[in-house]
Amino acid sequence: MEHPLAQFDFCPRCGAHGFAVHNVKSKQCPACGFTYYFNPSAATVAVIVNSHNELLVCRRAKDPARSTLDLPGGFIDSFETAEEGVSREVREETGLEVTQTDYLFSLPNLYPYSGFTVHTLDLFFRCRVADDSRYRAMDDAAELFFLPWEKINPREFGLASIRRGIERLLTQQGLHISGE
Repeated sequence: MEHPLAQFDFCPRCGAHGFAVHNVKSKQCPACGFTYYFNPSAATVAVIVNSHNELLVCRRAKDPARSTLDLPGGFIDSFETAEEGVSREVREETGLEVTQTDYLFSLPNLYPYSGFTVHTLDLFFRCRVADDSRYRAMDDAAELFFLPWEKINPREFGLASIRRGIERLLTQQGLHISGE
């Protein structure tokens, strides 16, 4: 596998050419000695279930994985907690106001963006919302709808970590994974 910083040849501190692999998770500048450690970006995923025990899913409006299924969520902003990030992303994509967040689990992911592979750590949260009937597709969501757990097929979800998360959630529900 290619080093995660392979696209970076110049030191971000002094601009010198020859920014070289230091170890599996860092590069070091031979001119100034600066070492940059590569860490994943934090992202959130919202698991919203209505009173009929159906999961809120969205259809992606943009690449990567445009037109595939997804769950609301996205990157956490600087100076934002994970709970604030998932609440903001839910509001931006669905118009829903999160009233409670409960951490479920995390999964690593590779997210292709603008020709660059972003390593992420996706934090899954069960989110309770004020009124689950007042949603509307906005921002990165082309469409939103509630889907009964029994009709969920993980292969319809375009991002690998979301697909693995859906499989885990289905197993926790005691359901057979569709499409197997």
